[in-house]
Amino acid sequence: MRLKLIEKTEFDRVRPKGKENHLFLQLYADMCRYNTLVSVKKAGSGHLGTSFSAMDIVTYLYLSELNVLDVGINSPDRDIYFSSKGHDVPGLYSFFYSVGILSEDDILKLRRFGGLDGHPDVSIPGIEANTGSLGMGISKGRGMAIAKKYLGQKGRVFVLTGDGEFQEGQIYESLQATAHQKVTNLTVIIDRNKFQTDMLVNDVNSIDDLATKVSAFGWFVTYCNGHNYRDLERTFEMIKEVNDKPKFIIADTIKGKGVSIFENYEKDETGRILYRWHSGAPSDEHYSIAEEELRNRINSLAKELGLNEIHFKELPEETKVPSNVSQEFVKNAFGEALCEIAETRKDFIVIDGDLSADCGLRKFEYKYPERFIENGIAEQDMTSLAGGLARMGLLPVVSSFSSFLTSRANEQIYNNACEKTKIIYACHFAGILPAGPGKSHQSVRDISLLGAIPNMIIVEPCNSIETKQVVDFCVNEADVNCAIRLIIGPSPRIIELPQNYKLELGKGTVLKEGTDAIIFAYGPVMLHEALLASELLETKGFSLMVVNMPWLNRVDNHWLESVTKKHSKIFVLEDHSNFGGLGDLLLNNITKIKKQEYFSFERFGLDEYPVCGTPPEVLGYHKLDGKSLAERITGEKYDIKITDRFTVDAPQ
Repeated sequence: MRLKLIEKTEFDRVRPKGKENHLFLQLYADMCRYNTLVSVKKAGSGHLGTSFSAMDIVTYLYLSELNVLDVGINSPDRDIYFSSKGHDVPGLYSFFYSVGILSEDDILKLRRFGGLDGHPDVSIPGIEANTGSLGMGISKGRGMAIAKKYLGQKGRVFVLTGDGEFQEGQIYESLQATAHQKVTNLTVIIDRNKFQTDMLVNDVNSIDDLATKVSAFGWFVTYCNGHNYRDLERTFEMIKEVNDKPKFIIADTIKGKGVSIFENYEKDETGRILYRWHSGAPSDEHYSIAEEELRNRINSLAKELGLNEIHFKELPEETKVPSNVSQEFVKNAFGEALCEIAETRKDFIVIDGDLSADCGLRKFEYKYPERFIENGIAEQDMTSLAGGLARMGLLPVVSSFSSFLTSRANEQIYNNACEKTKIIYACHFAGILPAGPGKSHQSVRDISLLGAIPNMIIVEPCNSIETKQVVDFCVNEADVNCAIRLIIGPSPRIIELPQNYKLELGKGTVLKEGTDAIIFAYGPVMLHEALLASELLETKGFSLMVVNMPWLNRVDNHWLESVTKKHSKIFVLEDHSNFGGLGDLLLNNITKIKKQEYFSFERFGLDEYPVCGTPPEVLGYHKLDGKSLAERITGEKYDIKITDRFTVDAPQ
């Protein structure tokens, strides 16, 4: 499929001069929507629904309200705008391209290495704050607004939030503190598109009556139509007269605004409304429908304004590498295992943080609705809820993305553990991949965050078979808390375990025999790379043993001694930071086992923040791909090209 792009020169031609004609603003916004569609399609993932719902607000702010384009993005006296939710950043990137802040090459490298992160990052020109983990924006905006006054700088601060974001507890802390501290140069705009992820906010965890709640904290609150430029103009002119309170605008919007198929929703088997365009790139068929609709409306508006037709530049066609790899999703096996065990165990309840579909829980949700609690975007609350359930003798299974659950609710997890109850934490999206969303979603410190809790077992299965055995162990055998790390994307290969494999606490299993060195790894992604390294080394006559070690903070030293007794070269491959991961566990224990015996030990993991990009780009950059591992182990170069083995992108 040949993609087309609207070049910056076309935006220069139609850019409105002042506020004299709102149709120019509408045309400009739709042209930005078009380029957003192109960039997400080219990236293979991204967030269209929320980018489109916020686009009219962004266009109005930058072209009619903020001083940024006049004074410059680095001026201390600039007005500051950023999105707290961050999902809508593809739309913001497209706007930045339209005014020359970003280049064409930038927006065509969305979610690619050296390009634009899938969530806002301050390394990108025009971006004022890192976002992605929800609920922080108003607090951060308050800090900027206070700093402006303290430093004697001009300019106001505007923060855009999502409506589902108002389930996060920090939001309400920030509302209270902002009013109490009389931060009057801060305006918060809520993109009230009524959906979060794929469900209605009111079905997940209703935030109504929002105006009454926010007003009670001491804010000035008003409403507007977030797609009507006359109403936007009226609203922003009105709040300029409010000088004694922080301002809060509830902007009524439509998720996916501008493309009919993106605005529509579906109903599931229970009659509940579901939205399918929160994340992910459209198929070729849906892309063609959306592209044609936007292109026709753009040219219709241009004609109405007396302008020549907008030119759409055709982009070079990219060659896609077909994949013949059988793929599986361990998250689906996790959900299936819960359903199977629920038939005999009536005492466990699953709690979700607005990620049921992404985490493979929808089947359980439908089959056992009375045992499923959708808690929304509120990790700390749902973790303490689990603590209460556990104190009453139930077994809670708490499920969310690992980067949010293990860090944001870390104190709550620790508090629960201190009560010596049992809770299972399902930590999805664990590890470095998929890396497109950026560092806010890449969970590479969760093992270290949980590893210091004495009554906590951390385990990561390598395939569907092991996943089901892990779930069974955590539910039926473990007598302490358990954290299950699960990758969210497709396994690059199905890891083959020995026939009649049986999971045993503290013991791993040999996947490939080898005599020259041994490498321990865990999870489908890194075991694949370890196996690939072993296969490459074999061509040079080097024999590398590969061991799957799913237990990340427990090890049976008798097993460890038996598996390492013939090896003096030992490697550990981490899907995590080098600090606090499997490497630390094994090194501490191997040192005890080998005592005075010589051995070399090396960890392959992260010593820096993970970069954003496609899986091969990211693994290659951090030298964690099979080819790089082989070269690091022997020092020899391998003149081969590893093709993209991750052709399916996971939802985020």
